[in-house]
Amino acid sequence: MLKPLQQPSAEDRLAELGIDLPAPFPPAGEYVNAVRTGDLLILGGHVPFSPPQTIVLGKLGADLDTEDGRRAARYAAISALATIRSALGSLDAVKQIVLVRGVVNAAPDFIGHTQVIDAASEVFVDVFGDAGRHARLAVGVSSLPANIALEIEVTVEVAR
Repeated sequence: MLKPLQQPSAEDRLAELGIDLPAPFPPAGEYVNAVRTGDLLILGGHVPFSPPQTIVLGKLGADLDTEDGRRAARYAAISALATIRSALGSLDAVKQIVLVRGVVNAAPDFIGHTQVIDAASEVFVDVFGDAGRHARLAVGVSSLPANIALEIEVTVEVAR
């Protein structure tokens, strides 16, 4: 009898994708990056922190185009992965990415919010496979702190 093919672990996929996780970005105020309660790990807002340690700034539809926003969303997702690994010890402890909320710093006529936050969603699916598929919110706002381009918030179900 044939054994079912074993799916690569999230940590293996991360390596295959060539993604190097940075150190978790330190909180900028009186809060923590993640809180675990029961089987949930809830991440606060994660910003697009790109190598070499710069934050992507600007307003989508004014200073940045959709591709710039997608790159920023990818960086924010990678920052979130770094926090998840730090909080749980391994990405393999993730059972499911449950929810991603994306907030985009957008000009009034910018309409590409979904396409921008899709890039963050794609990172989670690439790393976790079906366990990376999640519910999602993508909205635009008139400003974000320090003029950051976007931020994402992630809710994770932790494997028992």
